Amino acid sequence: MKSVIGAAIAGAVVGLGAIWYVRGPGPLAFTGGKNVAVADYKDGDPTGVPADMRQASLLERGKYLTEAADCVVCHTGPGGKKYAGGFAFKLPFGTMYSTNITPDTETGIGKYTDQKFLDAMHRGVRRDGARLYPAMPYTSYTFVTDADALAIKAYLFSLAPVRAVPPANTLLFPFNQRWAMTFWSLVFNPDTRFQPDASQSLKWNRGAYLAEALAHCGECHTPRNIGFALDNRKKFAGAPVAGWHASDISSNKVSGLGGWSDDDIASYLAAGHVSGHGTASGPMGEAVDHSFSKMTKADIEAMVTFLRSVPPAASSGSSAKTVPAPVSHKDGVTASLLGKKVFEGACVSCHGWSGESVVSKFATLTGSAAVNDPSAMNVAQIVISGTRRLTPEAALSMPSFGHAFSDDEIAAVVNYVTARFGTKGSSLTARDIADLRAQN
Repeated sequence: MKSVIGAAIAGAVVGLGAIWYVRGPGPLAFTGGKNVAVADYKDGDPTGVPADMRQASLLERGKYLTEAADCVVCHTGPGGKKYAGGFAFKLPFGTMYSTNITPDTETGIGKYTDQKFLDAMHRGVRRDGARLYPAMPYTSYTFVTDADALAIKAYLFSLAPVRAVPPANTLLFPFNQRWAMTFWSLVFNPDTRFQPDASQSLKWNRGAYLAEALAHCGECHTPRNIGFALDNRKKFAGAPVAGWHASDISSNKVSGLGGWSDDDIASYLAAGHVSGHGTASGPMGEAVDHSFSKMTKADIEAMVTFLRSVPPAASSGSSAKTVPAPVSHKDGVTASLLGKKVFEGACVSCHGWSGESVVSKFATLTGSAAVNDPSAMNVAQIVISGTRRLTPEAALSMPSFGHAFSDDEIAAVVNYVTARFGTKGSSLTARDIADLRAQN
């Protein structure tokens, strides 16, 4: 009997140890500092809205926080009304659609009480008790204070209700079993509000609150572990997201932000472009247009301060090529005759043979992080889907060429672009392009 009990205890210890290891450290564990309650932090309150908005109305504060949380992007379907849901998350095991978060009482969140709203934001539990999938980033929103979450609710409830029902999810078994998210949340959702690091400045803590709780940067930029939760041992190291590659935003000097100046990072967040580093596209472009560009200068600077402190992740690439290609098409790397032909017919008028655009700085390829990424995932997606930038006013959007060219032609032009204008050419195939199309 003793041996059976001993074996059971040993098994339980091993199981708990495995869970502890898989769960990994929290998002701010890298500092080694002591976390305290907001009320006990000596330098002020890093949560809420910027200091100069503290006297603003509840709805004004809620609007700022809602934009900082970037809710509109995921809760607006193609051609649909804002916040009415229907945005598709295409996953390897099916597709799920975002919900309607307008105050419609039948199809939206109009019947949510304050507590039910907090349950959804912090714990991933719907009004009817069913579990939300973590496509709703409640493991990040769990750090949002109650006051800020309820300010967001107040703003959403001030919007015109929209009656809209998103398409039904098409997840395969066992991923279609919502009840299983109960156990997932027990392991991976800390269900705790933001606690400032007592060893860090108010500015750093403000940046941490914005990046970790509201803007939920890790949801895209941190790789996932075996349980599909964020692996903070590789914090901000970059990860694939919906057919795009969210880049390394750790302090790595080669593949991350370590080689960027503070002004570079601030400009990229606020405007989505920095000469010598490239232009935000895809999900990051949307985040800039709908969220970061609406933040105050002080909040952007606070985020820069926080990002600077994140330890460098293992390098995932080489330094970007910042020297323009030859001005003549006859010189430089050719890589692919088919790729060159496509580039000449569809791309050179904006991007130029040297990669230095005479049309717009947003079209310059020299130094672009996307062009210097050997996976070429983002370059391919830009060719397939184009880009649509709303901010700043001088931003140049690029049309989609996905319907104009075959998979072979797109693979060829992407390989040509990365070889001519980047550090190392990619080697995409038509199959790779077909796979990326399927994720759009």
